[in-house]
Amino acid sequence: MTTFAPPETRTPYVGRAVDRIDGAAKTHGEARFAAEHSYPGLAHAALVHSTIARGRITAIDTAAARAVPGVIEVLTHENAPAMKPAKGGPLDLSSMVSGTSVNYLATDQVHWNGQPVAVVVAETQETARHAARLVRSAYEELPAAVDFAAEAPNAVPVKGNPIMQHGAEKGDAEAALAAAPVSVDLTFSTPALNHNAIEPHATTAVWNGDELTVHESTQSIAFLRRHLAKRFGVPEGNVRVLSPYVGGGFGGKGSVWAGTLLAVLAARATGRPVRLALTREAVYRAVGGRTPSTQRVALGADAHGRLTALIHTSVSHTSRIGGNAEPITAASRHLYAAPNILLRESSVQLDLLATTFMRAPGEAIGTFAIESAMDELAWRLGMDPIELRLANEPERDPVGGQEFSHRRLRELYTKGAELFGWHRRTEGMRDGRLLVGMGVATAYHPAVMLPASVTVRLAADGTVVVRCGLQEMGMGAATAQAQIAADELGVPLESVRVEYGDSDLPPAPMAGGSTQTASVGAGVVAACAKIKQTVLALARRAPGSPLRGHRLADLQARDGGLHHAGGGQTYADILAAAGRDHVEGAIKQGMLGFVVGMLRERRRWVKAATGAHFCEVRVDPDTMEVRVARWLSVFDIGTVVNTRTAESQMRGGIVMGLGLALTEQTLIDPRNGRIVNPSLSEYHVPVHADVPRLEVHHLGDPDPTMPLGIVGVGEVGITGVAAAVGNAVRHATGTRVRDLPITLDKLM
Repeated sequence: MTTFAPPETRTPYVGRAVDRIDGAAKTHGEARFAAEHSYPGLAHAALVHSTIARGRITAIDTAAARAVPGVIEVLTHENAPAMKPAKGGPLDLSSMVSGTSVNYLATDQVHWNGQPVAVVVAETQETARHAARLVRSAYEELPAAVDFAAEAPNAVPVKGNPIMQHGAEKGDAEAALAAAPVSVDLTFSTPALNHNAIEPHATTAVWNGDELTVHESTQSIAFLRRHLAKRFGVPEGNVRVLSPYVGGGFGGKGSVWAGTLLAVLAARATGRPVRLALTREAVYRAVGGRTPSTQRVALGADAHGRLTALIHTSVSHTSRIGGNAEPITAASRHLYAAPNILLRESSVQLDLLATTFMRAPGEAIGTFAIESAMDELAWRLGMDPIELRLANEPERDPVGGQEFSHRRLRELYTKGAELFGWHRRTEGMRDGRLLVGMGVATAYHPAVMLPASVTVRLAADGTVVVRCGLQEMGMGAATAQAQIAADELGVPLESVRVEYGDSDLPPAPMAGGSTQTASVGAGVVAACAKIKQTVLALARRAPGSPLRGHRLADLQARDGGLHHAGGGQTYADILAAAGRDHVEGAIKQGMLGFVVGMLRERRRWVKAATGAHFCEVRVDPDTMEVRVARWLSVFDIGTVVNTRTAESQMRGGIVMGLGLALTEQTLIDPRNGRIVNPSLSEYHVPVHADVPRLEVHHLGDPDPTMPLGIVGVGEVGITGVAAAVGNAVRHATGTRVRDLPITLDKLM
């Protein structure tokens, strides 16, 4: 078991509420995003989308578009230069970030309604978008499977692998369910969902011979670079991806979509720098979202509420041209002790745009079902839903038997119930004429690390530069790494500078899976350790150094140097004596070692962030409109590097969960696969009026098996939220809504 020192024994920055280091640039308008970089001769591109779900283009008329003044080129499958297909080995994640397998504009085949079939390049954005509307295509339509509800019976089991597990079986859950004194057997559904980051996807692409520079709104700088190099047949070193500012990303910017590839293709074909900024509608048409799902959860229990059977099965969809099945039952493998467990995930391929990552893929929608079913079981038993959960809290992982590296759910529920006033929950609660309900649910998200390479440079003047190609999407990633470096080297925070958002820097993992802070932080800690070893070695060579005869384990990094109880020496003095102007520590991590280490750790530990959500709703008995009136969550997320940004992340996840619970759904025409609500006027994300004050707390208890005790916070906040809302609605109205979102028509 690897152990890490808790933050209390370190220097003073980790755990503090520190302003984001890029905050001033963003609030002053100095930060430039992907669509705000200008080049001489910059042209603008717009996509033309297919209007059928499956078939082939029989004719495409671009004459009217070409006749528009200012149009430079119209690229179609008839004249566009070909890209190479995306291929990679099992350890090459650059192939996994391909949003689809379609080789755009190299085929007359249409695979989904909205597929880009042409790109217009013009002198201005307005001209490009106007001309794109004038392109006319004729199609030979083929039969298409686009109705998830109709096709769900054709789903087949998803095959798992050592990294992504799908399903599990222990004992005979169906027999145990049939024999259980008390049981529930429920079906649930969740809708398709789409990404709506504040900054729509955008690319500015510039070719200089065979060298490519791309300004991109991406969560995956290193993987995007490798992917572009392969698709355009140039050495990886010839591609530079710049992404210092990303205006939000919740998984949709982790993959490489048509807009990025076609912007680069258009720049190569025209010999001009090209900017392609997707419209909000184009994001829906060309960027994947979350799969819909149908789920069954069946629970059997004895008269005291102890589970005897837990069954959770799901059906989701992918596309014939890509997408991954969501691990919907993933949380159910770890949440509750049951001697008989059956988890199964199935998927069906449709003729729709490929599905993709969306905040807490699998866990966000899977916890809605399992946590709603647990609440319903509590009703059947006449038990308090918190007591039922705690009665089934496992000592070890229910499926694999591994130890939990860090699990404090009992404390979370105890603390949350006290702070929320759970003891005041009674039947028939009202506020005037409004029905009042309280609900709870468990939050769960696995803690994962990915390989990250980091370089740290300590100069003789005491300044520190951390270099890593991490992604900053507004969550304060660079700020957190500055805090870690300041602590590790014992220097003032203001003396640390973080260089990030550039593929020329040492590669970081994708910002996804709540992995980035811990993964990069581990690299920062290791690089700083190398620096301190080097500095100590230099000091030992100098006659009279107070550090001679001391080991690094005996020293503390503080006050700009290395110190022990009897004295110390500053970095500046050590480097001056050695005639050095700087020292550097570098960490380079590869994928193979990561995979081996991850599989070894997984055999021993189950690591996760957890939480307890408490929700109070008001329901109008005449209209059945639901309003969330109070919210409190308590999280166990290990060490909190920056309390301000971490609490912002937790609240952001809860807000997104409220959208999942009450308002969000992508509506797809079952006749032709077309999204019929591709805008924020019709796809309803939560607004300020929908969100009460969100009270969040965290234990601040480090996980001893993770670097600095960090577990991860970005995604756990959304898990369990929909169930907490649904459980509160059940308490207020007596109606269990099993199909998200919880709209008033389902309560009438």
